[in-house]
Amino acid sequence: MVSAKLTSKGQITLPASVRAALGLDAGSRVEFVDTGKGQFAIIAATEEVQSLKGMLKKPSRAVSIEEMNQAIAARGRSAK
Repeated sequence: MVSAKLTSKGQITLPASVRAALGLDAGSRVEFVDTGKGQFAIIAATEEVQSLKGMLKKPSRAVSIEEMNQAIAARGRSAK
């Protein structure tokens, strides 16, 4: 198990083996995800939002604002 020490400023230095495993470099961002029971997962937030392009297929037809509002209203009614 790898560990790190918390400074008086609330900072930690991730050990080199952890940085390497997560593919982190200076300036990289990480996210802390609460997994419950007082535990957190550290996830490298290295993907740019542009990398999400193309993940979703284009809809087969355009949807009007009225149709969107009807769908939202229907979902709201069913959630009660």
